[in-house]
Amino acid sequence: MPFVDKLGEAVIGKPRDPLHPETRHNMVLVAFLAWIGLGADGLSSACYGPEEAFLALGQYTHFGLYLAAATFLTVFIIALAYNQVIELFPSGGGGYKVATQLLGSKAGLISGSALLVDYILTIAISIAAGVDALFSLLPPSAQPYKLTAEMAFGIVLIVLNLRGMKESIQILLPIFLGFFLTHTFLILYGVIAHAEGLPHLIPDTLNETQQLTDHMGWAFAISLFLRAYSLGGGTYTGLEAVSNNVNMLSEPRVRTGTYTMLYMAGSLSFTAGGVILLYLLWNVQPIAHQTLNAVTFNAIIASWQLDPTLSHGLLAVVLLLEAGLLFVAANTGFLGGPTVLANMAVDSWVPRQFRNLSGRLVTQNGIFLMGLGAIGILIWTQGDVSVLVVLYSINVFITFSLSLLGLCKHWWESRYDEAHWKSRLLLALLGFMVVGGILVVTVVEKFTEGGWLTLLITSLLIGVCALIKNHYEQVRRQLHTIDALYAPRPNWGEDLPEPPLDPEQATAIFLVGKNRGLGMYALKWLNELFRGHFKNFVFISVGEVDTESYGGKGALRSLQYQIENSLRYYVNYCHHQGWAAASYSAYGTDAEAELEKLTVSVVERYPNSVCLASKLIFNSENWFISWLHNHTAIAMQRRLHLREIQMIITPIKI
Repeated sequence: MPFVDKLGEAVIGKPRDPLHPETRHNMVLVAFLAWIGLGADGLSSACYGPEEAFLALGQYTHFGLYLAAATFLTVFIIALAYNQVIELFPSGGGGYKVATQLLGSKAGLISGSALLVDYILTIAISIAAGVDALFSLLPPSAQPYKLTAEMAFGIVLIVLNLRGMKESIQILLPIFLGFFLTHTFLILYGVIAHAEGLPHLIPDTLNETQQLTDHMGWAFAISLFLRAYSLGGGTYTGLEAVSNNVNMLSEPRVRTGTYTMLYMAGSLSFTAGGVILLYLLWNVQPIAHQTLNAVTFNAIIASWQLDPTLSHGLLAVVLLLEAGLLFVAANTGFLGGPTVLANMAVDSWVPRQFRNLSGRLVTQNGIFLMGLGAIGILIWTQGDVSVLVVLYSINVFITFSLSLLGLCKHWWESRYDEAHWKSRLLLALLGFMVVGGILVVTVVEKFTEGGWLTLLITSLLIGVCALIKNHYEQVRRQLHTIDALYAPRPNWGEDLPEPPLDPEQATAIFLVGKNRGLGMYALKWLNELFRGHFKNFVFISVGEVDTESYGGKGALRSLQYQIENSLRYYVNYCHHQGWAAASYSAYGTDAEAELEKLTVSVVERYPNSVCLASKLIFNSENWFISWLHNHTAIAMQRRLHLREIQMIITPIKI
């Protein structure tokens, strides 16, 4: 094994067999692990969402009580509404599939594009906020090294996710649990320690509200609250992660997903609401180069009157766990983003390569895109959370709104068939009104502050996806024409003669794929050019195990049936012509590697042979078109020539 391959196995791990029945069982997540892997994004937002909202209130801090109540209610409304998504779409896909199937492909494109940008920003803001928490423990002189640390953490997370989802979650498990337990204790202690302030909290809040409205009017008070509420909108992101990744959950998926969503909603509402309550009860004031959480927890720990070294050590543990959870949250972007990309690739909105699985059965191309995109944004923004939070959260509410609007449409159309349609419609409608309202306020508040850039990037992505889809549709129509011309429906009977194969005779080995027309074109071209020379015709094909074929029960069997049926067509055609023919197949995540192994074994059986494959040729091929298609034929020609096996490529113009 080459040194590079050995190094890759050492860092990422050995390849998995996608056909082994235990592989999927060892990869799926129970509700507890899913809460950690998929819920960390939501829970970690308590590290920056409440702070951004609270600081936006300025001197009117008692409005934080309204924020805490609104946060609690919003989390549960969105979570309960999204349980319907899990129930209706147990194969995963979340906002993208919901919008596509319930509102149409264009709505699905908008939702998917918004999610992709949001997941990249999820990674970026989580890493940036995590490093901010770490650097709150360091002197101001360490600030110039923050960006370098953020980039390093981004690379580490890319490597972790290339190893596989379950492995990355198990590594990060102690961090998640440590964060949740320490913050639960600090919130409970902080509230109990200042319990004497609780009876006065509501009257003080009402008095401050009255004074503000008397001086500035209700419009100003509502505007102030809505601005703070919108800037804390990042608190609610992450709730869609479960519905996007239901296919990763253990059976029964719907029940596992429902429990996971319950864990997420309960932990997030308690933590985010509790942190805002601590700000109020402890009268926290911002300190330069420190997060508001760091200031709050430092005040709580200082009230214990411990040795200064011990107090600083305890604060360090809390902030390290907070930073660690933010890195776990960044992991959510690496789980959800590639999944959305893969689903969009299945529908031809993005290049087909994003459907591919690596040897570790992860969407490697999507992981690289998410990670490198996040690192690029961190460099561009210099890792400034205040800038990232403006760019963040707009897109997730686009997805929320489209998903819940789709649910409203679904339950209204199912009112004659579904017994409980009214309660479900009301819940979906309430959720849509909440998230739609947040979306409008967030766009208005953030638009001039940089939100326009998020919308511009998302719009550009939508445009690129539309171009890709249009190209693939044109190619698909051309391929259907080729299939109809060269591979019409068979008109031969069932009982065909099967001439015997002679391994010593001249043999043509065809590397064929899903499009029969391309294989038949190469077969007819060869027999017209070398009429009567070849006595054996062997067809080989590799079923590429990608996210679609590995997505659920029966998907792999469907792939196998498709490959075997296609190979049977070629063999039966040859038998109908009186030619000796056979077929061989293999399956794996690396189509080229599997095809090379299969071809070598077939050539050993038929030494007097030549290999053939077809390749599409475009009238005006450029880098963009080249990027959208695989180049398996050219890659295989190189691989086989290095093994001194002859291969001919037959071009066919599109």
